[in-house]
Amino acid sequence: MSENKKKVICVYCSSSNNLPEKFYIMSKELGEKIGKNSYNMVYGGTTVGMMGVIANNALENGAEVIGVIPERIESFGLKHPALAKVVVTKDMRERKATMEQYADVFVSAPGGFGTFEEVFEILVAKQLGYHDKPVIFLNFDGYYDNMLKMFDTLYENKFAKEEMKSLYFIANTVDEVFEYIKTYKPMEFVHKW
Repeated sequence: MSENKKKVICVYCSSSNNLPEKFYIMSKELGEKIGKNSYNMVYGGTTVGMMGVIANNALENGAEVIGVIPERIESFGLKHPALAKVVVTKDMRERKATMEQYADVFVSAPGGFGTFEEVFEILVAKQLGYHDKPVIFLNFDGYYDNMLKMFDTLYENKFAKEEMKSLYFIANTVDEVFEYIKTYKPMEFVHKW
């Protein structure tokens, strides 16, 4: 990536409109800070849930936002109408690959099954040396605490090396996300085996 090109943050998060209000308040802050910190964004391309709130606030604060949406989801009428670019993909697998191509950073905000599936694929790709981009879990209000306990079980039982903790960063606030991005140095690749 050239020095004068804005970095693109890929955001994985919920598309639900039925969450507690605190998650939308946090989403507004995340979107605002993407724009105010001079980043662009790629995400799932819809108007709904945290996805829509983050995209709208990133746009309002000067970010260029790219949406990547599968044909099936586009057919539900959920495509965001105000994005710089929308890529319509055949399916979810193509969507993930396309988002990865655009992204310089991956942020996993609170989300459901789809969010977990997306970020774990990126985490495994980093573990195997396919990329060295930052992967951040935004652990807002302790959302990922139970997942992190499961990670501890992996390490304790030798299903993963302790060094693999360097594959990802746990941010407890939106500000910590941006502090980490600004200071990120790619890790030295640790062979899985």
